[in-house]
Amino acid sequence: MSALQTTLAAVELKGNLGSIGYGLAAIGPGVGVGIIFGNGTQALARQPEAAGLIRANQILGFVLCEALALIGLVMPFVYPTS
Repeated sequence: MSALQTTLAAVELKGNLGSIGYGLAAIGPGVGVGIIFGNGTQALARQPEAAGLIRANQILGFVLCEALALIGLVMPFVYPTS
């Protein structure tokens, strides 16, 4: 392999690792959202009269989890590795 081919291979590998890294980082918020809505559904089944409060707390938790995912999506553009 020439030096140019080695450099191009390293650049391709670095870009692919960034994509894999974000994919792995998105697992956390995905699990968090699942837990929030799973427990919220159980809470609604147990206390249907508290539906408004439970739903408000679910939305708040969902927004916080999704904010983590969006921060993880934006950070590679803010701090590029070169």
